[in-house]
Amino acid sequence: MKITAVDGFYLRLPEIEARTDSSQDALLIRITTDAGIVGWGEVDGCPSVVKAIIDAPYSHTMVTGLKSLLIGENPLETARLWAKMHRATLFYGRGGAVLQAMAGIDMALWDIKGKALGQPIVTLLGGAMRDRMRVYSSNMFQFSIADTVARARHAVDTGHTGVKFGWEPFGRDEAQDIAYVEAIRSAIGDEVDFMLDVGLAWDAKTTIRRGQLFEPYRLFWIEEPLHPDDYGGYSRVSAACSQHIAAGEQECSVVGFQRLIDEGGIDVVQIDLTRTGFTQAMEIAAYAKARGRKVCNHNFTTDLNTAASLHFLCAIENALVMEYCVEPGEISRSLARNPVRIADGYAHLPSEPGLGVEPRMDVIEKFLVRD
Repeated sequence: MKITAVDGFYLRLPEIEARTDSSQDALLIRITTDAGIVGWGEVDGCPSVVKAIIDAPYSHTMVTGLKSLLIGENPLETARLWAKMHRATLFYGRGGAVLQAMAGIDMALWDIKGKALGQPIVTLLGGAMRDRMRVYSSNMFQFSIADTVARARHAVDTGHTGVKFGWEPFGRDEAQDIAYVEAIRSAIGDEVDFMLDVGLAWDAKTTIRRGQLFEPYRLFWIEEPLHPDDYGGYSRVSAACSQHIAAGEQECSVVGFQRLIDEGGIDVVQIDLTRTGFTQAMEIAAYAKARGRKVCNHNFTTDLNTAASLHFLCAIENALVMEYCVEPGEISRSLARNPVRIADGYAHLPSEPGLGVEPRMDVIEKFLVRD
């Protein structure tokens, strides 16, 4: 079996809000083979940049677009193809958008491998430790406390045992932050886990102070309060705060996660399959386990990421909980014709080969950005 085509599909809602909401667009990767097997992947990054990295022509042996590297290759050789892509992008990659592009390709290759072998990806990763994952309802903060509380109550009413809010307008004013947190905790009660995503809004000292002020509200974790490269700040925060500290969604490389764990001292390692791929994610999870850390996914995009995250989390021993984006955008909510089943606060593992989820071509056509 050989790869015959690598295609990127840039999807975008007609109206894009000016806020940190990555559910408003997407880059899907489709890899086609001469055996008629098609694999799908996804990248959570800047779609036009990632697509350019995939489509770029050959320049020289260490500056090569990813598509040209893959045509004619055996898609089942996922580890070798990762190494080939990594070496051929050394002069302009080693992180950021290049690794994200590789991640989307890697996801599609694992989808092909599962379909070719007649197995779900979780089996190819070593087997399922569990057949479902507890999910938490992942939300953007709304621009009023009342609207935010309404979302929190809806999460509980729909069976979720965990809820998270993040990003704007949170983090700008201490009194307002406390008012939001107090209102959410009051709305969801004491038994529901409450995750707080700060959205890179604070420095270390501010985080430590907020952590002290938030202690009465029993946060499940405080997520990404600092700039992702502030390893020293994360170290101080992790040592000083009573709450667990979660981070990692911006990271793309094994080395980056190692630094967050060893230098930053984070407690919860957040891995986004659309930025790491399965090949790296398993290595990162094993490193986290060896250092006594729990792993969560990051997912604020589409049903493909949901399925990939679920296979990954069910395959590792140190999985904690699964993020599930509930933003109402059509791309994030309606892409798959057979989405992962979410019921009673759990995501249930697909048994079909590969990812077990296929995108709807009518949705792709509806939101496709054409060159």
